[in-house]
Amino acid sequence: MRVGFVGLGAMGRPMAENLLRAGFAVSVWARRPESAAPLVAAGALQSTGLAAMAAQCEVVVSMVTNSGDVEALLLADEGVLAGLRPGSVHVDM
Repeated sequence: MRVGFVGLGAMGRPMAENLLRAGFAVSVWARRPESAAPLVAAGALQSTGLAAMAAQCEVVVSMVTNSGDVEALLLADEGVLAGLRPGSVHVDM
């Protein structure tokens, strides 16, 4: 199972690291690519966009600041919902 992760701050990065340690395939997307660098070094796949990441994943987790940010990442033209496949799940933390 591949899990996508959006929001790699103080809470998101440790969650994504734990998924990697548990053996999950992890894709990440960050507004600031340097935020993803430690996860990519640990084996995560850095996605070029939200829709592209969602298309690869069975589960997409978002850990962002507020509901406005969640709405933006889901509903943008190339957002999560544009790529999420039928049967896949989005989890907002």
